[in-house]
Amino acid sequence: MSSDTTYSLREMPLSLASERERVSTMLAANGLRTEALDLYIGVFDQDDRLLGGGGLCGNVIKCIALDASLRGEAISNTLVSRLRTEARQRGHRNIFIYTKPENEPLFCSLAFHVIARSPKAVMLESDRRGISSYCAYLASLRRDNVDAAAIVMNCNPLTRGHLYLIEHAASQCGHLFIIPVMEDKSLFPYRMRLSMMRDACSRFDNVTVCDGSPYAVSAVTFPSYFLKCADDATDTSIQLDLDIFCRHIAPALGVATRYAGSEPTDALTARYNELMAEMLPKHGLRFREIPRLQADGVSISASRVREYLSNGRFAEALAMLAPTSVPYVMAHLATEALERELSLTPKPGLVDRTDNGAHTDMDFALMMRSIDALTPGLAAMANAANVADAVARGQEAEKAMFEATGGVNTHKGAIFCIGITLLSAMQLYRHGEEISVSALSATISRLAAEIADAPTQSHGSEARRRYKVGGALGNAYDGYRRLFESWLPYYRKHRDDRDAEYKTLLTIMTEIDDTNVLHRAGEEGAKWLKEQSADLLADFSIDRLQAFNTECTTRNISPGGAADMLSLTILIDSITTK
Repeated sequence: MSSDTTYSLREMPLSLASERERVSTMLAANGLRTEALDLYIGVFDQDDRLLGGGGLCGNVIKCIALDASLRGEAISNTLVSRLRTEARQRGHRNIFIYTKPENEPLFCSLAFHVIARSPKAVMLESDRRGISSYCAYLASLRRDNVDAAAIVMNCNPLTRGHLYLIEHAASQCGHLFIIPVMEDKSLFPYRMRLSMMRDACSRFDNVTVCDGSPYAVSAVTFPSYFLKCADDATDTSIQLDLDIFCRHIAPALGVATRYAGSEPTDALTARYNELMAEMLPKHGLRFREIPRLQADGVSISASRVREYLSNGRFAEALAMLAPTSVPYVMAHLATEALERELSLTPKPGLVDRTDNGAHTDMDFALMMRSIDALTPGLAAMANAANVADAVARGQEAEKAMFEATGGVNTHKGAIFCIGITLLSAMQLYRHGEEISVSALSATISRLAAEIADAPTQSHGSEARRRYKVGGALGNAYDGYRRLFESWLPYYRKHRDDRDAEYKTLLTIMTEIDDTNVLHRAGEEGAKWLKEQSADLLADFSIDRLQAFNTECTTRNISPGGAADMLSLTILIDSITTK
């Protein structure tokens, strides 16, 4: 190729089928498969022929391919520099490369550092201190002169099966290290799973739950785990992940054994176990596979729990959960309920996906930030020892909400009504009682009375100030009577109606004395809202609902109390027996 030949680099929009096909064809010609990518930078000659390129997925550079005609050209350096810049602009400091072994010298010359090898791939990172920094942290946890072991766990969520594995491993070794999967691609986010693990392991004197990292079962080290693909690249991903464990993590912690549960159903995880049994002894490490715990002949698994939760089978999920996980799962269902109410579009005068309703100080993104910020606080309220403790934790949740929203009150009422509901459900669970509609209503009423009757200068008095009788506290004191007698039965009766949530909201609006509405519109406005809600409910259509939303917005009416009750109805439906 002549020295005056020029090349250009440009992003190829993978949203276009033609561009995706072009990239796939080029990669296949170079012996590579197409993988999930955020962007792809193509290398083109003067005739617009695609001669190579490289992709970026998160902080991983992948799918690097260059035509043979480009060998010896400086284009490799230019391409990688471009991808590196793109990754840093997206907020990634440490950048990983997943490539063929023959490309190792090239990337080492570009200031990347090898962290793992397999027969068909090598993994490198840009930060020289990356894995060494994590290993230094692990070394600080090391227990010398003991037979140490490790488990790498996702716990999405933590089940009785996980707890059984931990108990078994802890009884067989001097000290057990739990390494959580850090990747936030699970139903339950990393911070919540980490809390589940630490709560479950707090009773063990010889168990340490480490901080997670990208170096153990992540989209970087083992993307197939998250893609759930079992193709020719799966073994390579597993080998790289295990190489990191054997060469870096195990020596840092001083572990000699790795435990894992058996996998009777998932082929990918089963293959991972097979390769652990093959690879670990080559590094002087033992592998111990523990038969999975069963209940009534059914293997207990996190995937089965998630299936039960998605199908409204909470009681069955509950039977498989580790007891310490239950508050977190309930909090998850609570935030799901809040998100479902928020996402309902359109709504009269309320924030939804496309409309701020009667609000000038909040929008969908702000409300979502608020919900995310509330999740730990709701779990803490569910896990509270008593009412006073729950109120204190509710105040912390409120503080987190205001920090996330810049001082905007997005979910103050919801914090109380959901928090006391979760606390009530947890009390029933801890006493081994069925979480039935009647039992939950009675427990809510009893706990609310404890707040109302609390002496001055207590958490109870603070709660009375925040949630005045007649408002949130008054409704709770009444055991949310209307919710249990009217709104929940209506919601369940119309479950198969695609408009069930809209209609349930309108039903609530026809009956509730919404303090938000009274504050904004007075008694006349509140009366008008009830009449219009009843009229729309009798002849419902999305077009009429949109017109109602416009009118509410014009009148500056926002039925926030009704929205809170819809969220609560959805939550109670998900946690009570049918």
